[in-house]
Amino acid sequence: MSASLREHQLAMLELLNEIDRICAEKGIPYMLFAGSLLGAIRHHGFIPWDDDLDVVMLRPDYERFLREADGLLNAERFFLQKEFSTHWPMFFSKLRLNGTTCIEKVHPRDPQQHQGVYVDIFPADNLSDNRAVRRLQFFASKIVIAKSLRKRGYLTNDPKKKLFMSACRLVPIKPFRKLAMRRKDGNSRMLHTFFGASSRFEKSVYPRQWLTESERIRFENGLFPVSSYHDELLTALYGDYMTPPAQGELKYKIHAVKVDLENSYEKYLGWQREQRFTEYTRSIR
Repeated sequence: MSASLREHQLAMLELLNEIDRICAEKGIPYMLFAGSLLGAIRHHGFIPWDDDLDVVMLRPDYERFLREADGLLNAERFFLQKEFSTHWPMFFSKLRLNGTTCIEKVHPRDPQQHQGVYVDIFPADNLSDNRAVRRLQFFASKIVIAKSLRKRGYLTNDPKKKLFMSACRLVPIKPFRKLAMRRKDGNSRMLHTFFGASSRFEKSVYPRQWLTESERIRFENGLFPVSSYHDELLTALYGDYMTPPAQGELKYKIHAVKVDLENSYEKYLGWQREQRFTEYTRSIR
């Protein structure tokens, strides 16, 4: 049974509440990020057409969350899909709802890949104070992303993306992950989210305090942490973010092509293999 967008959003909200509970219990900082941050500031909840929810954590906090959450989650209800794990080759993590379906525009190479309703959990990494090294970090992240997407079964009609993904196929991933993360730059002035929600360099680099200083504001029926510099962060991401797009002018990304809150994704694996997934954006009319 297909779920409405609002039902889907409320399911994601359950996941967010679980992340918030664990982070509060263990003292792990996190923030709403990207479109979810925009929704919190402009709509006090989800952007009305958004089918996605994003949070961000500094890499040490992110890794601690991945360690701590396993022992705190109800395994019958929730599934923590960790980065670079056996059935999840991606460069970020997700918290999923068991027994649900949220199929994206992919044909998974691994049939055991969990495809339930999710919240994205992104890491923020140290950005070198050296300008040349910053660009190397960005390039390294692109190689990691390309290899991960190809292994996952990502679909694209862009010939340049296809060529780059193919060219990266035989390149070892570990040295590029290490370069992108730059653990030794723990006191650098800037952070990056190259493994986050934007593919552009200038929209993925921020002063450290933007992702380390937070306050709680209303998002739907609760109070959740956002950057204390949310105005600066949202302006960097979206420009005039408080002005909603005019009717008919917005084209927005569709993450989920099949959502079912009553049946597990296994029910749809055959259907998924047969789809061409040609529709990817919609317009607000």
